[in-house]
Amino acid sequence: MARQQGTDRVPLNRARVLRAAVAHADAHGIDGLSMRRLAESLGVVPMALYKHVADKEDLLDGMVDTLVAGMPRVAAERPNRWRTAVQDTVLGARDVVTSHPWGRRAVETRVVRTPVVLGHMEHLTSLFLAGGFTPDLTHHVMHLLGNRIWGFSPELFDESGAPTPTTGTRRRTSGEPDPADYPGILAVAADARARRPGATSCDEDFEFAFALDVLLDAVARLHRAGWQSRPAPAG
Repeated sequence: MARQQGTDRVPLNRARVLRAAVAHADAHGIDGLSMRRLAESLGVVPMALYKHVADKEDLLDGMVDTLVAGMPRVAAERPNRWRTAVQDTVLGARDVVTSHPWGRRAVETRVVRTPVVLGHMEHLTSLFLAGGFTPDLTHHVMHLLGNRIWGFSPELFDESGAPTPTTGTRRRTSGEPDPADYPGILAVAADARARRPGATSCDEDFEFAFALDVLLDAVARLHRAGWQSRPAPAG
């Protein structure tokens, strides 16, 4: 008996829409994602999507949730193993976010703390608290780690080489830098080239892990010293 047309169609739901959106952004970039194009990739009309996502911003929130849900939540074997658990969790988050070129930009533009986002933050917060950190120190440590908990460092300038909307068209009035005015930067750059011949940019994975190590070393020292931001109010 021939199968009736349409009976093997996978039902549309929010999870399927978000998976398709992630795949589309992986293939075409976040700027290439629209509700119309996403609907075409799923073989439905655009209005069908609005049963599962409210609008483009809600879609992006859900896509970020999909990435964050894939980030590991490494447990500490013992309270004094908090550092290993935090480090493995954060480095695992980096593995996830760097596997999706659009991921960092999407995370940086989100303003809604969804349950999934809060769950990742709760996991890291709980690791510090279970390790004996005070709520006071934990509060400031989470601020210190900042965007690193999502797997990327806060860089002042984008050195990825990715084009921006104004690349090649923006008129500059700041002048061209003279290399002779920056001997310190040149010395550092020369040393880096000698250590990594042929490299055209910094090793971002190394820099991320290095910064995380330094931060966690400092955090451990504060924890051992019983640091607090200010005395708790009496009573």
